[in-house]
Amino acid sequence: MRRQLAIAAASFTAVLGLAACDTEVTSSPDKPAAADDAKPGKEADKAEQAEAKEKVAKVGDAITLKGFDGEKVEVTVVKVVDPAKSKDEFMAPEDGNRWLGIQFQLVNKGDKAYQDSPTNGMQVADAEGQMFQTAFGEITAGPALSSDVRLAPGAKALGWVTFDVPKDVKVSQVQVALNSGMADHTGQWTLQ
Repeated sequence: MRRQLAIAAASFTAVLGLAACDTEVTSSPDKPAAADDAKPGKEADKAEQAEAKEKVAKVGDAITLKGFDGEKVEVTVVKVVDPAKSKDEFMAPEDGNRWLGIQFQLVNKGDKAYQDSPTNGMQVADAEGQMFQTAFGEITAGPALSSDVRLAPGAKALGWVTFDVPKDVKVSQVQVALNSGMADHTGQWTLQ
């Protein structure tokens, strides 16, 4: 019996290890728009591919993320407000912290409905790698992104997400993953 449990535990650990190998962090935006002065033929294709590889996603760029069940959602970091002001006089950042607001647009690029609580899969980080989660609170910049997004193919959602970060921390990036942050594909944008 012990041997069977040991074999089962080893098999489970191996499966988890294999699943972890599929994790992907994408910091390259989706293909940029074609330039007016494009070079003809294969040279243009090679130049565009090299440029796309070197480009890091920033505010205004879109990254299409994949989910567990084949979901494909194009996520765009639209705007950033730092510091963000509370819309409600009773809600405020924790003592010693400030709120940072990021506006996101989600577009369902897949062929089936997408349902998620996207704010669960969002976090910001500083240059040292300290991660900060979303905060409950609405800001004056605009309406909050719904905590229960349901999008038919082709539909989109737009809204602000609030993060609670220390006042002295300079946030340098934001990460997003589908399926409440559990998907193996993560998008990463530079905010500086």
